Amino acid sequence: MSQNKEVIGKITYPNFALEDSELAIFDTKKLLNLIAITTGDLLFNLEKTRNTYTKLHFADNTFNLTYALADPLLIGKVAAVNEPEWNATIPLEKEHVDNMVKAKSALPGISSMLVSTALDMYNKPMCVFTFGDENGHNNKITYQMYGDMEVSDAIVPFNSDTFKNILHQNKDLATGTMYLNYGGLMKLEFTSEDGISSQYYLIRREQDAF
Repeated sequence: MSQNKEVIGKITYPNFALEDSELAIFDTKKLLNLIAITTGDLLFNLEKTRNTYTKLHFADNTFNLTYALADPLLIGKVAAVNEPEWNATIPLEKEHVDNMVKAKSALPGISSMLVSTALDMYNKPMCVFTFGDENGHNNKITYQMYGDMEVSDAIVPFNSDTFKNILHQNKDLATGTMYLNYGGLMKLEFTSEDGISSQYYLIRREQDAF
């Protein structure tokens, strides 16, 4: 769960050769920065004091790294999500993910994304993603996708930085699905070729009133 409670995620990988353990990672970015300097196969093990895991040790052919784990009590409990009825179900393919990452990347510094529905010229329901500032005189990019959806006049705002980061981290997807509730909740599901499955819930932007 993000610090602002805007997104909740769950990632599952069934073939991970590590003892059953609960690891308190307080700053994911620092851990990723350490791992980023390594190359090739990465070996790691856990250090434990009494009944608490305190350190992660990593090694490749060049570096030996240590990441200090936090006290589990410092990690906030992840909230439960009560799923609503979904108004839209949209299949995600790699092309869709790549295109929406490009759209957001073309508008750096702007975290606005509006999701709405409309009928295309053939009266076929489509979901419209609008990247850019809400003000009428600023730059915008729109991207349309199709799926099973109810057409509504609802316009739901989300944080495009968070949305882009999730898509980017799952760009190697084998399958993907987006679910949308027009009241303000989005669910993203991905599976990869190597057996990783991930699930994310995004709530609408806090600064926008319902």
